[in-house]
Amino acid sequence: MCKVSSTVHFVTRSVTGGRGASASNNWVPNTDVYTTDNGLVVKVELAGMRNDNLEITVEGNRLRITGTRPDGCRAANCRFLVMEINYGPFESVLEIPAGYDLSQAKASYLNGFLRIDVPLQQRSSQSTKVPIAEGNSSLS
Repeated sequence: MCKVSSTVHFVTRSVTGGRGASASNNWVPNTDVYTTDNGLVVKVELAGMRNDNLEITVEGNRLRITGTRPDGCRAANCRFLVMEINYGPFESVLEIPAGYDLSQAKASYLNGFLRIDVPLQQRSSQSTKVPIAEGNSSLS
């Protein structure tokens, strides 16, 4: 496993703490964040979920990913020998560095991975003329 330090900060990586929340249902999905020539990519491992179990919101320069992985696939009277799959609600909030346009972010969910593409901010290279008013000038 490779841990990389960067300018992207996880503001919070836990369950939202609503009623019934306990330490046993806090889980954090594995997340990769990397840059490309076109912008920033956030890739979150969320196997066993559907689009309607996920929500992505933008708050300033923060990207909030929340959801709930349902636990409806095991037998009622089972006793675990090993339990490594996390279920229940989660929340990850990433602080995105300047230079990326979160308002133009696009998300897709395929084969258990949520991918969010955040393009670079467009810098206007066009020249703009500043109009000059005729008449009285307040400059003396």
